[in-house]
Amino acid sequence: MSANNPRAIKHTFKNRPTLEGAGVHLKRAIGFGDPYLFDPFLLLDDFHSDDPQQYLAGFPWHPHRGIETITYMLEGRVEHGDSLGNRGVISAGDVQWMTAGSGIIHQEMPKGDAQGRMYGFQLWANLPASHKMMAPRYQEIKSSRIPVVTRSNGTCIRVICGTIDGQQGPVRDIITDPQYLDVALPANSQFSHPTPRGYTVFAYVFEGVGQFGAQESTLENGSVILFTDGDQVQISTVGEGVRFLLISGKPIGEPIAWRGPIVMNSQEELRLAFDELQKGTFIKHG
Repeated sequence: MSANNPRAIKHTFKNRPTLEGAGVHLKRAIGFGDPYLFDPFLLLDDFHSDDPQQYLAGFPWHPHRGIETITYMLEGRVEHGDSLGNRGVISAGDVQWMTAGSGIIHQEMPKGDAQGRMYGFQLWANLPASHKMMAPRYQEIKSSRIPVVTRSNGTCIRVICGTIDGQQGPVRDIITDPQYLDVALPANSQFSHPTPRGYTVFAYVFEGVGQFGAQESTLENGSVILFTDGDQVQISTVGEGVRFLLISGKPIGEPIAWRGPIVMNSQEELRLAFDELQKGTFIKHG
């Protein structure tokens, strides 16, 4: 490949309605099919509702091990608590990047805003074997700390993780070197962004319509675009704008043993984790 080779589209998907937690209605963007396809990412859920009955039951106490969960809010709020005694609330524009590591038991309870609106995303990122049993940690980022890059054509980019146009996002020191951008591209505009060779790169459209990849395929709200390898991504718009998440990370390339909220490298490690849950020895730190 020559330098500045734009990424084409490898696969496209549509999100799927799903019930999770105690009965939360959401749309799953990735997390079905081949678990290696988006390595190091495992799952992306889009929870968007104006009806509190579709989300108030929330996600009561449940365990995680071996992964990171990244929650990004657009509207409403989520109250959370965990087995280490942490408590907090994330609201519109905030991000919680939780590294479950060796194990944590937590709950996430959506509350919505004053109009009953709830809108956000949760991404799961895998951890390599060398870090699966690390001490849990949080990076909780308020909206005011997230840089906003505005380009001359009106493109607006919130930089959660990674660097764009010299602005570095506040989430740092993540093992898989991820980038997480919220990009709003106005009508009749173009967006290009360099991407490291060999990294997994995908986009999730959640507003409008855009033309994605070297072949400029037209994709709309609810679409997931997995790109081929290359040096950059290209997106353009014509009659209307588009807003999408652009996410990338370094593949781990290890076996995946996944059951529910726990992701390890082998079935034996999974059995051990669930045995420890039963015995009350799951929590290793704190």
